Amino acid sequence: MYAERVLSGMRPTGALHLGHYHGVLKNWVELQQEYPCLFFVADWHALTTQYDNPQNIEKATWDMVIDWLAAGVDPNQATLFIQSRVPEHAELHLLLSMMTPLGWLERVPTYKDQQEKLSNKDLSTYGFLGYPLLQAADILIYRADKVPVGEDQVPHIEFSREIARRFNHLYGREPGFEDKAREAVKKLGSKRARLYEELRTRYQQEGQREALEQAHAVLDEIQHLSVADRERLFGYLEGTGKMILAEPGALLTAASRMPGLDGQKMSKSYANTITMRESEDSVAKKVKSMPTDTNRVRRTDPGDPARCPVWQLHQVYTDEATRATLEQGCRTAGIGCIDCKQPVIEGILKEQAPMRERAQLYLDDPVLVKNIIADGCEKARELARETMRDVRESMGLEYH
Repeated sequence: MYAERVLSGMRPTGALHLGHYHGVLKNWVELQQEYPCLFFVADWHALTTQYDNPQNIEKATWDMVIDWLAAGVDPNQATLFIQSRVPEHAELHLLLSMMTPLGWLERVPTYKDQQEKLSNKDLSTYGFLGYPLLQAADILIYRADKVPVGEDQVPHIEFSREIARRFNHLYGREPGFEDKAREAVKKLGSKRARLYEELRTRYQQEGQREALEQAHAVLDEIQHLSVADRERLFGYLEGTGKMILAEPGALLTAASRMPGLDGQKMSKSYANTITMRESEDSVAKKVKSMPTDTNRVRRTDPGDPARCPVWQLHQVYTDEATRATLEQGCRTAGIGCIDCKQPVIEGILKEQAPMRERAQLYLDDPVLVKNIIADGCEKARELARETMRDVRESMGLEYH
């Protein structure tokens, strides 16, 4: 129904680590080559769990944006912005909250999980209960059809789809909708109008998904339709009203297998991270002090790479030939653990070198980062205002 558009956001947690790079940012860098992308700092989301200690949010935001740019996210290809600088997110969240059943929020899988995980915090707040709805508003306000997520986040996208469906069902019935939709069909030209009606019948009477997809393709080809007519035709096709909010789709991303310094997943909560722009000395020191195969007490003891956390980093940072040589050396005690760690250190430093170089530009002149975000916020607001005009009108809040 709308142009292809990718939306993704991250809470501001300060300097990002290599797990963030391999898990999220590498994917963003690829997506920006293929689609129009919007990437935002979810600072209001940070407040759902940090409401009692918001002092670090601003610094964490600027550090994080520099890491995005260091990773290769390009402000000429993607729109970078801060959630709270686009107040339309809050307006849509408020309006959606009027029609969202409480039970829908309570059954979001992460609601109970997070409360248990963060049991030291009082999360019995309205903001924490409503954060999936704020997340839905973040997506729906840009009519984004692609949201990159891991498997565990798919329920959030499904929740956003349900919210869009409910909204369209409640508010998509404009007066004289069917007459206006039939008038819009005539504008397709007689040949396309016949095909549209035939596909509409096949979908509504026989539930044929391919008929729906074909009809979408027919409408996507037509340039001269107004936005309102296009929305009416999509709604008429599916037997609903005018589609005001588009249902987003999940763009599944492969789970990052980035191991931390102790062999667990790299995460700040495990204190096992290497940051994206960590100094060379610090990287070398951290890798050199990593635990290895506990059975390898002396230099002359043979080892088993499968029991060694360093070996997991080799899967990310060295090639097959290097790994074969090192495995042989480890199993025969031909090399020591420091020899095994050196190629990992070199691999990490090689990956970080272009990041440090890109980041330096912004560290030397922080105004550049502020300007990128100011431009991004303005672009995002234009899109958000467009959606909010339609939302207000459909809810009778335009007051012409």
